[in-house]
Amino acid sequence: MPLFTYKAINHLGETEDGVKDAVDEQALIKALQSEGYIPIRVAPASAKSFLGLGGAKQNKLSAKEIGLFTGELATLLESGLPLDKSLSVLIDLTDDSERLSKLIGRVLEKVKGGSSLADALEKQPGIFSKFYLNMIRAGEAGGSLGEVLTRLSEYLERSKELKDTVSTALIYPTILLIMSLASLFVMLTFVVPQFTEMFESAGKALPVSTQVVVALADWLQKYWWLLFGGIFFIVSYMRFQLADPVRKKVWDGRFLKLPLAGTIILNKEVANISRTLGTLLGNGVSILSALVIVRETVDNLVLAAAIQDTEEQLKQGKHMSDALHDKGIFPKMAMQMIKMGEETGRLEEMLLRVATIYDKQLRVSITRMLALLEPALIITLGLMIAGIIVSILLAILSVNDLAS
Repeated sequence: MPLFTYKAINHLGETEDGVKDAVDEQALIKALQSEGYIPIRVAPASAKSFLGLGGAKQNKLSAKEIGLFTGELATLLESGLPLDKSLSVLIDLTDDSERLSKLIGRVLEKVKGGSSLADALEKQPGIFSKFYLNMIRAGEAGGSLGEVLTRLSEYLERSKELKDTVSTALIYPTILLIMSLASLFVMLTFVVPQFTEMFESAGKALPVSTQVVVALADWLQKYWWLLFGGIFFIVSYMRFQLADPVRKKVWDGRFLKLPLAGTIILNKEVANISRTLGTLLGNGVSILSALVIVRETVDNLVLAAAIQDTEEQLKQGKHMSDALHDKGIFPKMAMQMIKMGEETGRLEEMLLRVATIYDKQLRVSITRMLALLEPALIITLGLMIAGIIVSILLAILSVNDLAS
């Protein structure tokens, strides 16, 4: 279902911003009214402010804040405190984060009013995922909320570590690439033109390499805006392509086929899918419901479609490992371990092992990519700068020969 942003007044008279999925705007308005809100504005989520930054995002909690809330609530419940008392204590513990304190206050109010924790969290729009809410609901149904929150906290921590591994690993190559391009731009637009007048007054034909460098420098001086315009166009085009699910699925399939980046994407998604599915199954969520939730956590739409197809085949009595194997996307090792888990009745345990294995595979893949990317960037930059310098030296030598 499409996402909509909204602004509404709650029963306390406070204005709230949020994001929620609905069939259409009217359906969302009715849903908000049934929850006691007075809708002020409802708009498609795509109609956000520049660069996709909307007012609803200001009220969303960061992954760190959600992890803090989950871990500390788990500790308090495991120590024997009742839920309402635990939430009251949490408000004092999180007074340095105004957004988190306000959210816990709203949750506490609904819990005191008779709502379950899952229902109270669900009424905080656009903050907690379906995976999170179903985990809480399963914990409350089984009477083991503290234990489930502990597992959920560990899950969030491992997922954050996985994302941090990828983002941290890409920082150095990104900086290196930007500095490399900036160095070339400065040399061609500021350094090379200093010699151009001398070359022109020499009255002798310049070497071909120097002519190429001078022509490139002259073009950049006159049409540098085309370069930045082209970069802006490419970025805008890719954002447009990835905004549409049909086009995004095509690009996601292309990304998976990339030599090293495709392996990294696949390992990341397999680790995420396995951990999420294993955690849900381990907390009593049925496999079909778990697959629906997992599908919504997957970024790559090709893999999400494979999971959706697996859901349909499971309804027809097929094993999950066979259904996934038929798609030919998931790694063979993962398929073998999932099949073994189904045969031995330890599927959730095997899924968590798969997640651990592919976490390590992801780190190995990133290390390999960086081992190739960093020297390739350095060598390429070195050769290009050396080429510019050599072309200038050749021209200077030719000018000196003419003078002598």
